[in-house]
Order: sequence, then C-alpha cells, then structure tokens
Amino acid sequence: MNIKHYLDSTYLKTAAQAGLSEEDNNTIVKGFIQEAIEEGFKLIMIRPDKVKIAREMITAAKSKLLIGTVISFPEGTNSVEEKLVEAHKAIEDGVDELDYVCNYEAFKKGNLDLVKNEIYRGTRLAFENHKTAKWIIEVAALTDAQIIQITALIKNVIITGFEEECYANVFVKSSTGFYETENNQPNGATVHSIILMLENASPLPVKAAGGVRTYDEAAEMISLGVKRIGTSAAKTIANGEIATSNY
Repeated sequence: MNIKHYLDSTYLKTAAQAGLSEEDNNTIVKGFIQEAIEEGFKLIMIRPDKVKIAREMITAAKSKLLIGTVISFPEGTNSVEEKLVEAHKAIEDGVDELDYVCNYEAFKKGNLDLVKNEIYRGTRLAFENHKTAKWIIEVAALTDAQIIQITALIKNVIITGFEEECYANVFVKSSTGFYETENNQPNGATVHSIILMLENASPLPVKAAGGVRTYDEAAEMISLGVKRIGTSAAKTIANGEIATSNY
C-alpha cells in the first residue's frame, strides 16, 4: 500500500489565522504545493484564492498532483447560490475537486430541503465540469444520530439524482478542522465517527479529515474503508513520524 496515494496534503489557514503577512502565508502555501508535488501525494487542498498558484506550479512541474479547494469554509452557511459562485470561480482557476461545507446547521434545524438542494446543485456543477465533489458534514458538531442521518441524506440525494458511475466521485467528508469543540474534544475524524459514516455512505466513498496524526492511524482509517485522508502533516505521516498539528 502506498499511503501517499490516500493523502490530501492540506493548508487552509488564512494569513490572519496564521498570524502572518499575505506574502509570508503565500510562501507557506507554495511550500506545501511543492512538497506535495515532490512527495507524490494524491492532492493539495488549499483555499480558493490559492488555486491559480497551485495550477501554475503543477503545470510547470508536469505533475499529476490534483488540486482541491474548500467552498463556504468553514461554517457552510452561505446560500446555495453563493456556494455555486465560489465553486465556479475555483473551476475557472483550475481546481480538480470541490470540498463543500454542508449547511449542517440548517440540517440540525430540520431544513432538509435546503440541504438536499445544495447537495444536488453543488454536485451537479462539479459533474458538469468533470470535477469531484466532497461534502463536509463536521462530525464534531453532530450527535451520532445526526452523523448517520446527514450521511444517509447525502447518499440518497446522489443515488436518486445521478447515475451509478458518478458515485465514486462524491465523497462524504468528516471535518473542516476549524470547528471549536469544548473541553479539548476531537474536532476531526475519529474511528467511531468514521465507522458511522462508512456504514451509511456506501456506495459513496468517505474522506477522513483532521485528527489523523500517525502512519498507524492513517493505515487504520484505510483498513476501515476510507478512500482519502486530509492532513496538514502528510509528509510526517508518510515518513512514519507523529504529527503535532491539530489537523
């Protein structure tokens, strides 16, 4: 097993969040992109305004590295129209995969029609442009029952709205890595939450994002059945070392 093929190397901090100037933050972004190219990771996951930078670097390197970006990040509360505008711009800039933050707060309030609509339309936009869609459900904000319900909802929208050959290109993804929990509770993927997702997402694939900090933890997630792992410490994990980052 080449674990690098499962790893989405991730850097999603804005300059303000990193406490850096825009120039210094761009330097970090470029470093992550270059590392992902050199290490042969599956994908580089960056903010929408960095997609052009990544596309230029990947093209120059003649690399097969995929580019992913986040939409309505990290809260997921933008309207479906706003999400589509943001996604369309990322497509124009050269993105390969769109990781939408599902409006999980609307889901928790019972506004299921809104959530179903954004999942269908966001996924349709991705497919119309030959892109992969992922839907982030933010497991740390949900109860077990809610994880099961929203995962099943996403699955049902996809299997009723799209052809079977499309299923492999719509992921249910665990976390943004930016959700603030109480009492130092995990804010990313856990074995427990991933099992719930896997049991209810099939035939859609699952991405474990955040919380995976060692090679053994990554291997365990893969053995459970996840197809992708999002981490800001991809090289550390691939080298068999222990990551110290929160994502």
